[in-house]
Amino acid sequence: MPTALLVDDDLVYASALAELIEQEDYEVRTCANVREALEHLADNVPDVVLVDLLLPDGSGMELVHKVESQALHTRVFVITAHAELDSTVAALRAGVEDYLTKPLDLQHLRQCLRAAKAETSPPSGPLACPPASLDGLGPLIGSSAAMRELYAAIQKAAPTNMSVFLSGESGTGKELAASAIHACSDRSDNPFLAINCGAVPANLIATELFGHERGAFTDARSQHKGYFERADGGTLFLDEITEMPLELQVQLLRVLENRCVTRVGGLREIPVNVRIIAATNRNPRTAVSQGHLREDLLFRLMAFPITIAPLRRRLGDIAILAERFLRQHNEENGTRKTLAPEALRFLESYSWPGNVRELKNAIGHAYILADDSLQPAHFPQGVEPIIEEEGSSLQCLPGTPIDQFEKRFILATLDHHNGNKRRTAETLGISLKTLYNRLNEYRAES
Repeated sequence: MPTALLVDDDLVYASALAELIEQEDYEVRTCANVREALEHLADNVPDVVLVDLLLPDGSGMELVHKVESQALHTRVFVITAHAELDSTVAALRAGVEDYLTKPLDLQHLRQCLRAAKAETSPPSGPLACPPASLDGLGPLIGSSAAMRELYAAIQKAAPTNMSVFLSGESGTGKELAASAIHACSDRSDNPFLAINCGAVPANLIATELFGHERGAFTDARSQHKGYFERADGGTLFLDEITEMPLELQVQLLRVLENRCVTRVGGLREIPVNVRIIAATNRNPRTAVSQGHLREDLLFRLMAFPITIAPLRRRLGDIAILAERFLRQHNEENGTRKTLAPEALRFLESYSWPGNVRELKNAIGHAYILADDSLQPAHFPQGVEPIIEEEGSSLQCLPGTPIDQFEKRFILATLDHHNGNKRRTAETLGISLKTLYNRLNEYRAES
């Protein structure tokens, strides 16, 4: 069983948090100050350390540097109620895995703990792609035709070492698909690491990916292994690859071609054996044309492209997903709440621009408000069916070019909503920025 060290002087808070960590199958030890934690680390090497920055006898960064200096295979998460830019940068440079602010996002914390556990206790073997009658593959949920096609693509891609490029809107489950590919592969006994290229500050992403040597920059007090080295033998998931700075894309391309990394501030090339899975919520070709992604890097990453369908194109999965999310809440809280039939019909009539993530949040919102049965009135404001005007329609003859059909469909939807661009974007399941870009293109054509 993996072990966790929780350091926080708020005993009530620490007790509740320790219980949550234990639910993720960790053996937890709690300490109330720096001294106790250092004494524990002297004789123990936990798999995970969660430490509050503000402690009665010092700073939690003392423990961060202790772990780094001993080169322990320990993932460190900093917790604080007072998030500041300087402390965030210092923590990330010191090798902290994540910087969590109070009140904690418990779902995010669970994901961090599960990812850490996956490194220390990897899956026992590859998953098998399920028959069409089953409702999911590993962390993926759904039995629609679109999802069955995704499972088949995963089964084809997983046994190879080829790079996979996942495209899909935000909230469709790109990281879950990447995790399933890794779990189905012969690399499943080795680490699966994920990094959001848009969430790490531009001046830190190089050291996060490639590592750094001691003294490479201010606060680099010890050597730090980057994601490539830590994922050696396994899989590295580069989420939102189009948000990576272009100058770093050049370095990434060199690493992919040479299969070696050079730490920031170092000279030695370090061989790495890592499979890359990249993802974006943009159209990758459009990202290239707009200067967000290098074309040569796209060619290198897109050895096997997979597109994940938005939820509005697999409405048959809504019932499966909703029931699964509700069951999770019931199991966690010891309740037996149900989803009313009219609530399910309500959910199936909505376009879900935020996809599965939005549905999950909507179920959580309704679960809190409902006493016994989730009803349409319990869902958050904005989640509402699309009501079509009687007799309204959009007609296009067979053979109409897809870009012309898209143009007519967007303009017809805008007209349906009386020019309300935000509501139009939500109905179409695209960002407001994308809608404005499309409308500008149409004006330029006229």
